[in-house]
Amino acid sequence: MRPLPAQLRELPRPLWIGIAAALLAAAVTACAIRKDEPEKAAAPPAKLILTPAAFSDLPDWRRDEASAALPALRRSCERFGRLPDDRAIGPDGLAGTAADWRGPCQALDLVQPGNDTSLRAWLETWFTPYLASDNGEESGLFTGYYEAELRGSFTRGGPYQTPLYGAPADLEKVDPAEMEAGWPEGVTAARRIGGGLQPYPDRAAIEAGALAGRGLELLWVDDPVDAFFLHVQGSRRVSLPDGSAVRVGFAGANGHPFYAIGRAMIDEGILTRENVTAQAVRDWLKRNPAEGAEMMRRNARYIFFRLIEGEGPIGAAGVPLTAGRSLAVDPAFLAYGLPLWLDTTWPESGEPLRRLMVAQDTGSAIKGPVRGDLFWGFGEAALEKAGGMKQRGRYFILLPESVAKRREATS
Repeated sequence: MRPLPAQLRELPRPLWIGIAAALLAAAVTACAIRKDEPEKAAAPPAKLILTPAAFSDLPDWRRDEASAALPALRRSCERFGRLPDDRAIGPDGLAGTAADWRGPCQALDLVQPGNDTSLRAWLETWFTPYLASDNGEESGLFTGYYEAELRGSFTRGGPYQTPLYGAPADLEKVDPAEMEAGWPEGVTAARRIGGGLQPYPDRAAIEAGALAGRGLELLWVDDPVDAFFLHVQGSRRVSLPDGSAVRVGFAGANGHPFYAIGRAMIDEGILTRENVTAQAVRDWLKRNPAEGAEMMRRNARYIFFRLIEGEGPIGAAGVPLTAGRSLAVDPAFLAYGLPLWLDTTWPESGEPLRRLMVAQDTGSAIKGPVRGDLFWGFGEAALEKAGGMKQRGRYFILLPESVAKRREATS
């Protein structure tokens, strides 16, 4: 047995004997608890499990204005139509091949805009619903995002001091075979210097000027916080001084891992789990510019942009997003282009939010088999819907009938 610390031995004997006895009792109790308590099993890795369902299982299936999703569905079909027949759709061919979508997409041409009944009939004819879960847990987190408007200029000056960079020519994806000892965990992009690879500069280094003077500045914008949110969301409309506007979208990343500053704000007591929303984070960053700049630099991931022609914003699936009907998902589990039936609630009121969606985008924070980010559109009205959305919910994915039959035959 170890001797008592000197600080205890200097106390009156009855007092330190009592303290020693209490410490011994606590140690024995802790040992007993450790001995009697069963060890907690490690959480299983995330796994998408699909349970067959019927359209009658989809809450409020016949109440949605489903035809509002028609533009999103047609854009996904256009994308599938450009693929070879044998191209797998989704991870491990979750949604079959492009050939499985030929029939459904041809039939979609007959659906008239605004005809909810016709679109539901198309889905009921060509698709089978499945309830999605993560190892049996069907409830997941659903958030919202929007396309905010930045104010910017093609030239630096006045309030326009924060650059948006285009993708650098020396940005390389890391070849694992070239990773040397001590390579930072999670870094997937590099640049070649002196014949060897070095991790690409992180956000702090880039903001300090690591890319300055190379002519990579695509635009200059007037708000570093809004620019930071653009890095998280990936695309945005930029209003120019002459009254015109351009749209920018994702062109690449520096390969550093994403750091969720909202979670850090919870851990540090800045915000609570109950009030941490995109709007609350944004407001705090703007009210606290010095601390906000330090907080934003913790997210070492840095996004590069390109100018987008035509409709937008463009999602990760490569098609323009449809306000209120495009959903960002985790492509490690789901396939872009899949119709989904979302079953969640509205922020504030808690009233049911149930509607037809299409998986067409992703995001750095969208991880897991049951996780979604609903695209609400452009401007302040969309911000009001997206900013406070942090709801629990679930979804059913709709697989082509030919894919469903193969699943049934092999199950």
